Amino acid sequence: MKPLIAADPFVLSANGRYYLYATAEENGVFQVRVSDDLLHWSAPKVIFQADEDFWGRDCFWAPECHVINGRYYLFFSANQKDSDAEESFAITCVRCDTPDGEFEDFLRRPIFVMDYPAIDGNILVEDGHIYLYYSRCCFEHQVNGLEESWIYGVELKSDLTGILSEPMLLLRPEQEWEGRSAPTTGRRWNEGSYILRENGYYYIMYSGNYYMERHYAMGYAVGTSPMGPFVKAAENPIVECTESITGTGHGCLVRTEQGLKAVYHGRTAATGESRVGFVAPARIKDGKLSVDFNDAVLMMEKESM
Repeated sequence: MKPLIAADPFVLSANGRYYLYATAEENGVFQVRVSDDLLHWSAPKVIFQADEDFWGRDCFWAPECHVINGRYYLFFSANQKDSDAEESFAITCVRCDTPDGEFEDFLRRPIFVMDYPAIDGNILVEDGHIYLYYSRCCFEHQVNGLEESWIYGVELKSDLTGILSEPMLLLRPEQEWEGRSAPTTGRRWNEGSYILRENGYYYIMYSGNYYMERHYAMGYAVGTSPMGPFVKAAENPIVECTESITGTGHGCLVRTEQGLKAVYHGRTAATGESRVGFVAPARIKDGKLSVDFNDAVLMMEKESM
């Protein structure tokens, strides 16, 4: 077996198994892998490939698969073909009747387009409402001399063809650790969100700093409703680099029989620039989310037969 390359990993628990989706290594292509234990994963299977008429040209990033009204929807972002801007990312979704089948591009366009690039779509389905959380990119977003990435939330139409209201700003860089990449990049990030409801509270886990640097890390914020307001935890970051793993970020949380697990990507000396997947124990206790990132285990790909 070999370390599993899994940038921006998202895990769906369905049909008694785990399904892993990650940022495409091949332009315009998304794959799925399957596991029984979160640690050992099958060979990849292509589930979506953009055709020549697809609205996106490149940067197919951060897929997430969610069950909505009995069907599986894969959300992701891409760079728009019809824009001259260097960064014109927008979010869409494709659908299928199974988590590992051939996904259909039923929209043929982004769900919505703002006057800024949007990536890292994350979904919460609750009480008949569908909420989308996403990151406004740093690109040309100047704040006090730095470019900043902010996290927004918006409610989607039930048929996923658009939004029901104007997006609400939920999180922006404001803690010390979120600016550790600023001296070398001129930017500060809040991105890669993932939301989980527990005991009536909403926990948003998110990433800060430049994903290509060692200081990429994860924090969280807590709110009492899907649209907040959210308060960042004083103990952030809850996942950060160690002596052996750097660039840790853009993860999700998975409920298992053994308890809550955090899945995220990172880099090691052996894997170089490739972002590989890790699993670590997580818990919510006394209203606080924590991840035992020092006990993170590398995800592995089974050898093809």
